Amino acid sequence: MTSQPARSRATLTDISSRAWEHPADQGALVALRRLKGFDTVLKAVSGMFNERAFRLVFLGSAVRVDERQFPALHHQLLDVARVLDVAEVPELYVVANPTLNVITVGMNKPFIVLNSGLVDLLDEDELRYVIAHELGHAVSGHAVYQTLLQRLLQLTGVLNSLPLGALGVRAIVAALYEWSRKAELSADRAGLLATQDPATAFRVHMQLASGGHLDELDITSFFAQGQEYLDATDLRDSVLKLLLIENRTHPFAVVRATELRRWVDSGEYTRFLAGDYPRRSTDDDAKVSDAAKAAAASYADTFQQTQDALGKMVHDLAGVAGSVKLWLDERLRRDTD
Repeated sequence: MTSQPARSRATLTDISSRAWEHPADQGALVALRRLKGFDTVLKAVSGMFNERAFRLVFLGSAVRVDERQFPALHHQLLDVARVLDVAEVPELYVVANPTLNVITVGMNKPFIVLNSGLVDLLDEDELRYVIAHELGHAVSGHAVYQTLLQRLLQLTGVLNSLPLGALGVRAIVAALYEWSRKAELSADRAGLLATQDPATAFRVHMQLASGGHLDELDITSFFAQGQEYLDATDLRDSVLKLLLIENRTHPFAVVRATELRRWVDSGEYTRFLAGDYPRRSTDDDAKVSDAAKAAAASYADTFQQTQDALGKMVHDLAGVAGSVKLWLDERLRRDTD
């Protein structure tokens, strides 16, 4: 497949990461920062983890992408940075690993590590989307919390000896998992804004779900499958879904594609491409309380719109609780009068 000419992709000058961040991603970050003991764990892990040593591992064992090594990937990285108006471009490495994965890590200076399995599988435009996805992670600051999550998973035994205790560590790990899944939805949006081709974005998720058998897939059936997962009407399936994703850093590939299409259908993607997007110059004016409210609204909207049985049950229970409160308030006012 031929790649889309770079000149046909609009540069989104001064675009803020708020443009692509899922409301629940921002809300989760707010929750993480407010979580008791979070700063203590962050500082402890930062002390245990030598980021320079971690970078040296890839410097010595992988290939750093530049104008002479994987030049096509280098050009793609620079071009998505242009489209998203990112001045500080992270380093990109290709590591010999057949698994279909890519990560962005680092607390002070994030860098991207792309597995060779993805380089072998994806075409140029698909790789552009993956690189843009990771650049979205880096710009949003996700790499800090992703690195923290990975270190916590490896060092849980050591951290359990801290005054915070095992329960506190487990609470933070659970919060990080929830945040990580929402952060992936944000980065998917960043990838789409940089690629500016929904078909390419959807194709990447179809490739990841099928292991490269794109010719055997039908996009209509693929999205119908994702919607069936989201709309499961059996309460048992709803509970099972919660258990299945509890310790996952990423949502399922089919679900991610479906969520991304929802965002496109909402009209926000088209509006942003037309230039109507949040800008970095106004980031200082953004309020934490607004992010928390947007996250709450996002979860409420999901419960309200979904056909998921557990979601409907929680929403209905919330409605009943609200009605009871109103009734009690009314009775108390009458008794007081």
